[in-house]
Amino acid sequence: MIAKLTGRLDSSGAGHAVIDVGGVGYLVEASARTLDALGAVGGDVTIHTEMLVGEDFLRLLGFARAEERDWFRLLTSVQGVGAKVALAILSALEVADLQRALASGDSAMIARANGVGPKLAQRITHELKDKAGVLGGIAGSSPARGTTSGPLGDAIAALTSLGFKPSEASAAVAAASEELGAWASLDALVRTALKKAAK
Repeated sequence: MIAKLTGRLDSSGAGHAVIDVGGVGYLVEASARTLDALGAVGGDVTIHTEMLVGEDFLRLLGFARAEERDWFRLLTSVQGVGAKVALAILSALEVADLQRALASGDSAMIARANGVGPKLAQRITHELKDKAGVLGGIAGSSPARGTTSGPLGDAIAALTSLGFKPSEASAAVAAASEELGAWASLDALVRTALKKAAK
């Protein structure tokens, strides 16, 4: 299983890139956002990967961050969501926007992605709503803080221990973080999140 590649960006095109690792070129399929994040051809890159193996194919999918790969796995756990649709969703939405859409039940936002109709968007929202707070991508955090560890994760845990659903806690903490800034203290986050959740 290949989990990560570090090498030189040899080339990129619509929906894919070739990463040269020690003279071996790996063809990696990726979302538009991941391809943009790789930068210019010839530059050094690190990309997190997911390998799909079938009877007659072997595909390597790439993600700019491990967090995006985790969301890809979660999306493809929904019936009717294959790799192509999951990549389309990750191309159309930032991880934070996807998490916010799931937490608030906004299927219309998910339906913006190519190949995602209203019914499929509703299924995705329904099945993943309560999992939205489990993975990283809290809105308002910086890329280095784009996980539910630290004060953000502690704030979500505090709200869930008070009886809030994970999706409600996640949405409230995301709103609090957006208002207070990425480096807000745990105490401030919890107080503001409680106010947000009470509205």
